[in-house]
This record gives sequence, structure tokens and C-alpha cells, in this order.
Amino acid sequence: MALPRPPYPAILSASRRTDIPAFYLDWFMAGIDRGAFEVENPYNRRRRQVPARPHEVHSIVLWSKNFGPFLDQNIGEKLERRGYRLFFNFTINSTAPDLEPHVPPLSDRLGQLEELAARFGAHILFWRFDPVCFYRRKPAAAIRDNLEELTTIAAAASRAGIRQCITSFVDLYPKVQQRARRAGIHFVDPSTAAKAHHLKRMAGDLGDRGIRLSTCCEKQTMAHLTPADGIHHGACIPGERLAQIYGDHLNRKRDRGQRVKAGCGCNLSIDIGSYHRQPCYHDCLFCYARPQAPRNTRTKHGPEV
Repeated sequence: MALPRPPYPAILSASRRTDIPAFYLDWFMAGIDRGAFEVENPYNRRRRQVPARPHEVHSIVLWSKNFGPFLDQNIGEKLERRGYRLFFNFTINSTAPDLEPHVPPLSDRLGQLEELAARFGAHILFWRFDPVCFYRRKPAAAIRDNLEELTTIAAAASRAGIRQCITSFVDLYPKVQQRARRAGIHFVDPSTAAKAHHLKRMAGDLGDRGIRLSTCCEKQTMAHLTPADGIHHGACIPGERLAQIYGDHLNRKRDRGQRVKAGCGCNLSIDIGSYHRQPCYHDCLFCYARPQAPRNTRTKHGPEV
């Protein structure tokens, strides 16, 4: 039975729920070969088929902290030859083994950033410094943050031609706080005014390098800023930009399944990843989505798939 064609080609998000470019490329390319992905609702576990042939897909937004496997296997070129249109969200934070224990070294990630921009164009690449974290190793210890290498990353991004950085502050969900306490980390939630101050400092550092700072789901903090501060509401799935690059035949609605009230500006998309079936093996301490990764499926380079 043929799959129905949607009224608009969809934006596929790959993925907010896990790191497909780092760990699940075989699964992803199998779906591309089939022309469809089976997608599971994270709340009721119901599954549906999402059409994914080139004429049914407006663009694919790929999210990752490690694009090494994607680049090594020439996945982008293979997708482009089949007629798919790509956009990249590359999350690169400062080196913080306490918070992100299994991401590649920063030098490797910056090399990947440069290679992505050179091979596919900086205009289809956002750098995400996300989230900004403040924490203590002990309850009475000095407050630390993960902003130490922001300017180093910004300099590399600027050289690669990237002009957009998206950021947010860590959301302290109970499961995040519990996971952190087990690891001996105590996250600190600064005041809204303090967050606004840090955003202005970040915007200044990035602006000196020609990079504009936008925020993700920081509506409350943005209310403490003015247009003169040069910080904007962001969208990690930027419908307007994707329409400009690849044509405007797409559904331009806001994605109501995201945190719109908190300031999420993302365009409607379909996320094809799974929290439950595809755990992320970066093991980031602040991750709101990661289930406990089953250790018996880990290999030297990630999970067995």
C-alpha cells in the first residue's frame, strides 16, 4: 500500500531525542532507503509511518555533538545526490568532562565544524552553545560554569563563516537534578537578571567575531533585555531561513509540540528519533531526554546497532 503524500513536504528533525549522526546512521540510512521512518510517540508509544522520499521532505535538520561518523561516511553527499536538502545544528560547548563525559575532544569537534561548513556551506549550519550551566562540585564549593572556551569556539566558528549561535540555560528538571546529585554535581540556577547579564557578555564576545546570538526557550530572560543588546529569539528549526534557502512550499506553522510558552520559535517538523529505542551515549549530565543508557550495548565507538 502506497504511503499518502502530505499536503506539504515535511521538515524532518533528526533529532532532538537522540544523536542520530553520532550513533544511528545505519538506522537512518535504512529509513532513507525504505522511503519512510517508523516514528514512536514518546508519551503513548504509538507508532506511525512518516513518508521520507525526497519529494515528501522539504529538508532534513540534523542535530549532533559529533558529526565525525556522518562526515567519515559521506552521508551528506549521499543524501544530496538523492535530492535531500540539509540543515545542521551542531552543539559545541566548552570542554567539561563533569557535564559531557563522552563527547569528542574540542579540537576534533572544531575540525568537524570547519569541515561541515566547507563541504556543505556555512549558511546551512547553526552553532548551538547549549546549555549554559552553572554548578558546584560540592554544596559549599565555588560556582563554576561551562563558558571557559566560548571565545575559542567562536573564533573557529567565525573562521568557518558561521554567523549564528543559539543558546539557552540548563533546565533543572527533577530527573536532571537527581542525576547530577548522583554524580556529585549541584546545578545552580542564577536569577533572571544574572542570566541576562551573562547573555549580554556572550553577545559581546560573539559580536566581535561577526556572530549573532539567539536564545532558545528563554522568554523570561529575554524580557530583561532590550533590542540594543543585539540578542534575538531563536529557532533551531528556522522555517523562514529554510524557506529562503530551499523554497517556501512548506507548512510555516509554529511547532506547538515544543515549548512555545517558554519562547521556542521552531517551525513545525517531524522528529524521527526515539527516546526509548535510541538512547544517546554522550551521557550528558544535564540532558532532559536521555534515558539511562544500557551499558551492555556500549562499544568502544558507541552502541551496537
